[in-house]
Amino acid sequence: MTRLSRFAALAVFAALSCIGTASAADYPTHTVKWVVGYPPGGTTDVLARIIAQWLSEKMGQQFIIENKPGGGNNIGTEFVVNAPPDGYTMLLVNPANGINATLYKNLSFNFVRDIAPVAGLVRTPNVMEVTASFPAKTVAEFIAYCKKNPGKINMASSGSGTSVHLSGELFKSMTGCDMLHVPYKGAGPALSDLIAGQVNVMFDNLPSSAPHIKGGRLRALGMTSAQREPSMPDVPTIGETVPGYEATAWFGVGMPKGTPREIIEKVNAEVNRALADPKMRERLAELGGAPIPGTPEDFGKVIRDETAKWEKVVNSSGAKVE
Repeated sequence: MTRLSRFAALAVFAALSCIGTASAADYPTHTVKWVVGYPPGGTTDVLARIIAQWLSEKMGQQFIIENKPGGGNNIGTEFVVNAPPDGYTMLLVNPANGINATLYKNLSFNFVRDIAPVAGLVRTPNVMEVTASFPAKTVAEFIAYCKKNPGKINMASSGSGTSVHLSGELFKSMTGCDMLHVPYKGAGPALSDLIAGQVNVMFDNLPSSAPHIKGGRLRALGMTSAQREPSMPDVPTIGETVPGYEATAWFGVGMPKGTPREIIEKVNAEVNRALADPKMRERLAELGGAPIPGTPEDFGKVIRDETAKWEKVVNSSGAKVE
C-alpha cells in the first residue's frame, strides 16, 4: 500500500468513526422496534407497551412493540440476537430467557453471551393459590396435607418450563412435597380448572390471578416474593414458612451484543427516569411490579443470577419441553 493509499484509508476510517459517534449521540433518529416474545394482551406485553409509550414521548421517536410469540419465547429472542447491533431492535427480557438456557438443549444462541443488558424494569411475584374448597388455609397446613397425601395433589401451570411451573418445582424441592405437575397451554385454562376444582394448586403470576383471589374464587396461601405484596398485605410470603424460598418474575430491556455503549446508556438513563416517576410507579404497581432500576451491569447480574438459579431447578425437576 502506497503512502497516499494509507492516508486515504485512515481518512475513511476516521470519517466512519465520526459518523458512528454522531449516530450514537443523535440516537434515536427513527423508529425503534421492541420485540416481545408473547402474544398481545398478556402481562409481559402490557408492561412493554407502558414503557414504550414513555420512551416514545421522551426520546422523540416511536418505540413500537412487535409481538413474535412461539418457541417458548425463543423465536423473538433469536430475532433480536441476529438483528443489527445499532440500537433499533430491543428485546423485552423475561424469566423464560433465564429458564430456557437450561430447558432447551439446542438453542442457536447463548442468551447471556449474545444479548447486551440495557436496563431492568420490574419484578412481579407469583402467588401460591388453591381452590376455595381445599382444606389447607396456610402454607404450613398445605405442606402437612401434602405429606399425608403424597402424589395426590395436582399442581397446575401455564406450561412446562414457565416461571409458574418452576416456582412450584422450587417449592417441591425445598419442602419435599410430592405433587403431580399438570401443564396447560396458558394461564386461562389452568385457572378455569383450578377454580372448578379439577386441579388443586397453582403458582400463578399475580396479575392474572388477583381478580379471582379478590372475588373469593381462589385462596391465596403465599407470595413467592421475598417481601409481602403491597396490594395484598395480609397474604404472607412462602419464605415466612419455607426459609430461603423466593421466586419472582423479572423483566428488562436487552439489545444485540455489540450495540454501542452510548446507546445502551442513553436508553438505560431514560428507563431509570421512567421508573422513578410517581405516576409510572403507580401504573406498574397495578401489575404487581416493583421497579428494579440500575445500571446495565446491574441488570446483567440479574440475568446471570436468575439463569444460574433456574438451571438448578430445571435439572432437579426434570422439566421437559412439550
